[in-house]
Amino acid sequence: MAKETMMLHIILTSIGWLGMALCTLGYLLLSANVIQAESISFQLLNVFGGLFLVASAIDSQDIPNAAANILWMFIAIYALGRHLKTQKSIKKD
Repeated sequence: MAKETMMLHIILTSIGWLGMALCTLGYLLLSANVIQAESISFQLLNVFGGLFLVASAIDSQDIPNAAANILWMFIAIYALGRHLKTQKSIKKD
């Protein structure tokens, strides 16, 4: 394996570990009642955690894992959008 390819693999693996840490941190904080499921912070942890896990899964050619994390990420984006729309609606009233 070429030096550049090996370095890219190490970077993407590290990004994957960061994604795992972000998703796990979100779940830990949610379970400990530190944050709420509807909170922006929880959804952002899931969006970025999922995105980083997708990058690592694609590098490893683990397509089922990549697909699962893409879905995880889009669910978080949907929930984040719904939350922001609700907040905007509340501010108008």
